[in-house]
Amino acid sequence: MEDKKHTKSTRNSADISLSGYLKKHFGFTSFHGNQEVIIRNVLSGNDTFVLMPTGGGKSLCYQLPALIMEGTAIIISPLIALMKNQVDAMRGFVMEEGIAHFMNSSLTKVQTAKVKQDVLDGKTKMLYVAPESLTKEENVQFLKQLKISFYAIDEAHCISEWGHDFRPEYRRIRPIITEIGTAPLIALTATATPKVQSDIQKNLGMMDANVFKSSFNRPNLYYEIRPKVNAVKEIIRFIKNNEGKSGIIYCLSRKKVEEIAEILQINGIRALAYHAGMDSSMRSDHQDKFLMEEVDVIVATIAFGMGIDKPDVRFVIHYDIPKSLEGYYQETGRAGRDRGEGQCIAFYSYKDIQKLEKFMQGKPVAEQEIGKQLLLETVSYVESAVCRRKMLLHYFGEEYTEENCENCDNCLHPKEKFEGQEYIQLVLETVQAVKEKFKADHVANIITGLLNSTIKSYKHHELPMFGDGGDKKLHFWNAVIRRALVHNLLEKDIENYGILVLTPQGKEYINKPYPIMLTQDHEYEEGDDDDDIAGGPQSGKAAGAADEELFAMLKDLRRDLSKRLNLPPFVLFQDPSLEDMSIHYPITLEELKNCQGVGEGKAKKYGKEFIVLIKSYVEEKEIICPQDMVVKSVVNKSGIKVFIIQSIDKKLDFEDIATAKNLEFEDLLTEIEAIVSSGTKLNIDYYIDEVMDEDKRDDIYDYFMNDATSESLDEAIEELGSDYTEEEIRLVRIKFMSELAN
Repeated sequence: MEDKKHTKSTRNSADISLSGYLKKHFGFTSFHGNQEVIIRNVLSGNDTFVLMPTGGGKSLCYQLPALIMEGTAIIISPLIALMKNQVDAMRGFVMEEGIAHFMNSSLTKVQTAKVKQDVLDGKTKMLYVAPESLTKEENVQFLKQLKISFYAIDEAHCISEWGHDFRPEYRRIRPIITEIGTAPLIALTATATPKVQSDIQKNLGMMDANVFKSSFNRPNLYYEIRPKVNAVKEIIRFIKNNEGKSGIIYCLSRKKVEEIAEILQINGIRALAYHAGMDSSMRSDHQDKFLMEEVDVIVATIAFGMGIDKPDVRFVIHYDIPKSLEGYYQETGRAGRDRGEGQCIAFYSYKDIQKLEKFMQGKPVAEQEIGKQLLLETVSYVESAVCRRKMLLHYFGEEYTEENCENCDNCLHPKEKFEGQEYIQLVLETVQAVKEKFKADHVANIITGLLNSTIKSYKHHELPMFGDGGDKKLHFWNAVIRRALVHNLLEKDIENYGILVLTPQGKEYINKPYPIMLTQDHEYEEGDDDDDIAGGPQSGKAAGAADEELFAMLKDLRRDLSKRLNLPPFVLFQDPSLEDMSIHYPITLEELKNCQGVGEGKAKKYGKEFIVLIKSYVEEKEIICPQDMVVKSVVNKSGIKVFIIQSIDKKLDFEDIATAKNLEFEDLLTEIEAIVSSGTKLNIDYYIDEVMDEDKRDDIYDYFMNDATSESLDEAIEELGSDYTEEEIRLVRIKFMSELAN
């Protein structure tokens, strides 16, 4: 006997005046894109798969049928914030109390009882539940009592392991709803490659569903990638130039969210943080303030924005590059949903990719493999000089035929193409010659002819290709290696610390090479902005209009002074510091302290000759010194630094210091590096003597004194070899910089 509670709607969709319902409930006079045909398909009781970009109006595709059809629609949604936003919106459209409810862990027992009663009384047309709530036995038994019009699975990409936000609980939805009672399904997502789409349909048992796929092209969105150097300063400059506009800044870590929100606030920007580590009431409060325009900017992890219906977000900034292009596309899609202006700017350093790779270690091999492929796609997109729109649409299985979209950085500032066959072949032959046992940097060093201790110890300077690519920079060869990875000629063995191995296609290419056109990729510097807020060390080119002539003069002065003092040049000032000087023209020690990586101690010790030179240059060239971008530091961060300095003075064990401030040991070292970089002298000999033998300490110290060309940790690790741990090198580098730089 047929279960009457879960029958398909027998209402003839042709007889329904949908435009009348649309006007009555939502006040709109016409549908957008595929909305009408999707809604008719749902009303006819058919399974429906909706692939529609953010801002296309997905939610209407299940909200309107839910209001029209008999029974209650069960809407499965991944985030409490998303549910609250959509329920609030529905209650604003429809006068009847209880028309929409959510049922999740944020409700009290009394509130939950009220929701259930409204549903049982037939008042509720839409019930939002989290997949975790759906699996609770008491909820399953409750839902069995209802007449369910249909199930809507929102953010359906969460089902797929190949999606950008995979959630294991989403894969349990099908058996649960089968137990509750069969009803039509509508699955909706804003981001799905063909592989992800197939995975979703298989898992939900809806391979016969009618599929409605809208174009992924958002012509109003402008896409741009910038080098991640001085990123915080660049973000502040951008926001100040777009004053009063709403925007979202995405970071991968909660810690970085808090730091950036704080520094924006002290620079006069109305900003708040949002991440999963905050309690739900604070998250809701911050979200509401953003929606109500009490703040202009939300700094958030990816938890923010899913389903947030704010049409006038004018910019989306990625401080960290996301782990996949799907994540990037969905997050940028929150800009310009009203089809107005939407600027999408991402800051990129390849070091961020290396960090994400490191995070994969220890995860199941299958998960690592998927993550590796998704990262490769991201690197390809970021570093490519091809039209950003063309690459994004291609990734989602859509062809963009225009040669120039005229709304991305690559189309507005095109790069040249060149024949890359000989470069690819040289890279592959070098990987083969070193028996597929080394990482990308080592391979690039061989090709450019960089003779270091590692290359000497393995006698790789005797290889026939050593120095064959010496006419190009290391960055060029690293980019070629990445192109070979993207073309699936090489792969990176993450389990083995990222060594390069040839794929079968790569081995075949060595014997039968063919032309590969490479675009002159962007040379994003390897700088990392992580220490920017704390005032710590950085590498890479400072963003902004550097005065090249002054910069060259400052480098000459640094070289002369380093010879006089018999110190490596980087001990005095690193390149980013000199470039900052050539942007801001500091002519007093006080102004010099505000330059990147300088600090009071270093300014007093080495700064005098530099400000004399700059002052003379400014007067000669009649330069008006810029005062518009003096970024204030986060002063209230000094508490932890004072504690660390006092603890080291008392010769406390580093592990105890870290525990006292709830820091990971690596984070403690980062804090100490920032303290030393800002000019404070610390004596950590007592700890080094305890954890390291004298010979090791002296070897590392001698390297920084005599062999190092920069303070780079990666270069030091490669030069010194596997006998020295990263932690040991960092500790001695702190000692070295403290004693000589300060």
